[in-house]
Amino acid sequence: MDVDSGVIIGMDPHKRSATIEVLDRAERILGGARFTTDTAGYREMLTAGRAWPRRVWAVEGAGGIGKHLAQRLVADGEQVLDVPAKLSARARVFSAGQGRKTDVTDAHSIALVALRTPVLRRVEVDAENVALRLLVDRRDELGVARSQLINRIHKLLLELLPGGAKVFLTAPQAKALLATVRPRDIVGRTRRSLAAEKIAELAVIDKKIKAAKKELTELITATGSGLLQLNGIGPSGAARLLGDVGDIARFPTKAHFASWNGTAPIDASSGDNNRHRLSRSGNRRINRVLHIMAIVQMRHDTEGRAYYRRKLAAGKTSMEAIRCLERRLSDVVYRQMVADAQATTSLAEPEEGIVDDVAEVPPAEVLLTGPGGQAGAAAGSSATGSDPGAGSSEKSLPGPATSIVATRRRSRKIPVGTRP
Repeated sequence: MDVDSGVIIGMDPHKRSATIEVLDRAERILGGARFTTDTAGYREMLTAGRAWPRRVWAVEGAGGIGKHLAQRLVADGEQVLDVPAKLSARARVFSAGQGRKTDVTDAHSIALVALRTPVLRRVEVDAENVALRLLVDRRDELGVARSQLINRIHKLLLELLPGGAKVFLTAPQAKALLATVRPRDIVGRTRRSLAAEKIAELAVIDKKIKAAKKELTELITATGSGLLQLNGIGPSGAARLLGDVGDIARFPTKAHFASWNGTAPIDASSGDNNRHRLSRSGNRRINRVLHIMAIVQMRHDTEGRAYYRRKLAAGKTSMEAIRCLERRLSDVVYRQMVADAQATTSLAEPEEGIVDDVAEVPPAEVLLTGPGGQAGAAAGSSATGSDPGAGSSEKSLPGPATSIVATRRRSRKIPVGTRP
C-alpha cells in the first residue's frame, strides 16, 4: 500500500471501544484518540480519520476481534489493512516503555507494522465467504449438539437395556430400541421419558444437519470451486476452506499455505543436529479439515492410503505418517484452490520476454523453489490430483521462499495467485 504522501491510522480494536494513532511515513505521531464503537463513536472516529486526505487504516485482527470495525470502514469506502496480532506484539516488545501493553502502545505498534510491512492483506468485502463461514459455523454447532445428545441417549439406554446400544446410533434405531423397554418403576419410566425426549431432539437436529449440508453444497457449487471433487472433502470441509482461506492469492506458495494451516513441520535444528518438529500453531480449523481428509483417504483404497503405508515401511510411526500425508494433502488443496482462482480470473497479456504459460516452463523449474523454499513434487507425481503421489515428505525450510512463478508475478505486477 502506497503511503508515501499519506498516513497510517493504527487501530487497537475492542468490542466496545477502539484506540487509534496516526503516523506519517517518517513514523512521527500526528494524533490519536479513543472512541466508542457504537454508531456515534464510530462516526466520530471516521470523521477524525478523514482529516487526512490520503490515509490507510491498519486494524489488528481484521478477521477476528477487529472484524466489525474493519468491515464498517471498508463499507464506507476506506482502505483497510489487516495486521496480525503476532506482528504487532513483536513490534511492541522492541518499542520504548519496556514492552508494556496498553491500548495506546498497541495502536502505535499496529501502525508501525503497517508502515514497515509491504505484504499485509487488504481487507475487502466478500459476501460469499462470509455466508459460507456463518453456515459452516452453524453446521459445526449442530454437530457438537448431536454428539452431546448421542452421549446422553447412550447413557440412558445403558441404564434401560442390558449392554446398551451400539456406538453409531441413529434416531430411528434409538427409537426402535426404546420401544422394547417397558419399565414399571418410577425411575425407569422417568429414564424412558427423558430418552424419548432426547431421541426426538436428535431427529430434529439430523434434519437441520441435512438441510445445512444441502445449503452448503449449493453455495459451494455456485462458487465454481472444485474442492468437492477431492477425495475426503465434503461440503463442511470445502466451506471451511473457502470461508477461512478467502483469497488464495495471499499465499505466494504452497509452503506458505502449509505453514499457515499448521501442516508444515517447524525447523528445530541446532548445530549438527538437523531435525524438524510438529507445528502446533496455524489455523486449527483448516488443520482439522486436512486431518479428516487424511483419515478418509486412509480408510479407502486410495493413493493416500498407499502413501501412508510407504511412510510406515520407511520407519515412520503411525502419527508421523499421518502428518506426512496431511502435508501432502495441503499441497493438493492449495493446487485446487489456485486452479479455481485461475478459472475465475482473466489473465493479463504477457509482457515480452516473460513466460506466460506454465506449460512453457520445465516442470522441475516450476515446482522447485529457491533456497529455503518448498521442495516440489516430481513431474510424474499424482499429487496434482485428488490423492497424493509417491515421493518424500515435503517440509518448509528456514529462509525466504522464492520461486520462478513468484518472481514472474512480481515482474508483471499482477496480483499474486493468478498464476499456478
